[in-house]
Order: sequence, then C-alpha cells, then structure tokens
Amino acid sequence: MYEIDKSDVKIVNLLLEDGRMSASEIARQLGDISERAVRYRIEKMIDEDVIQISAVVHPQALGLTTTADVWLEVESDQILDVARKMTEYDNVSYVACGIGQSDVSIQVIAKDTAEIYRFVTETVRKTPGVRKTTTSIVPIVLKDVYHWRVPASIADDATPEDLKHNNNSEDV
Repeated sequence: MYEIDKSDVKIVNLLLEDGRMSASEIARQLGDISERAVRYRIEKMIDEDVIQISAVVHPQALGLTTTADVWLEVESDQILDVARKMTEYDNVSYVACGIGQSDVSIQVIAKDTAEIYRFVTETVRKTPGVRKTTTSIVPIVLKDVYHWRVPASIADDATPEDLKHNNNSEDV
C-alpha cells in the first residue's frame, strides 16, 4: 500500500483542480517542494495506481443530458456475467456489484428519459439473469468521483492547515 503524505495530498488536490498543471506550477504553488520532487511523486503515484491522469468527458456538452441510476436484481449465479455484459454498452458510465437489495448497479447516460426507458426495458431487462430493475432519474449531481478529495486523515502527518487545497471544490 502506498504511504501518502501531506505533500502528495496537496499535489493530488492541485491536479484535481487542473490535471494539466505542470510540475513547476505545482512546486511554485506549494512553495516547499522542488519541481523535480513533484514530478517524481506524480510518477510514483501513477506507477503505484494511486492516481491516474486522464480527460473527463462531460456528457451534457454532447447533448446527453439525462442520467439514471439503475439497480438490478440478478440470479445469484449470473451476477458477474450480467455486470460484465453491462460494461459493454457505451451509454453505461458505471457498473458495480453490490451486497444488499441490488446485485448490480449501473449508471446510464442518455439524451432524454425516453432513451433511458428504451435501454432499460429493451436491453437491460432482457439480459439473461436479470430478474428485476429499479430506475431512478438523477436530476442533479453535486459530487462524483472526479470531485472526490483525499481525506486529511489518510496522510498521518498532515494537519488541516497543511491541506488547504483539500476539499476546496466549488464545482456543482
């Protein structure tokens, strides 16, 4: 397990604000670390699978303005098969297996509710092993995985003052 410290947390949170921020700019903003050290830490966190840096597409900008969470009740011996099948669809942005009322949860992105309805009724419900679905339209997302910040408690040597870039997101 990677041992994250307060400098790593600051670097990660700056990259969350702007994933294209250069190591020199990060070093300048932090003030207590060299550009070379920032570059090394970023590379190490990438190599250790602590972070990944990639483009994030905003579906709304492409006319896909409707999001739905869909929970699937699945035959117990087909849960992973159904979950894997759901990953094949371009309009499915999230797939997870769960323990509880639903066996698989997915998030569907579409241009409107009619498209969501068609996909759930004509594709998801007809997938072998799916017994039942529950769909909820998501009108507002206040925070998603791309807004998540590293909790201060993760870095043992960090103080709240050290983590001034932590939880500093104003995106809604």
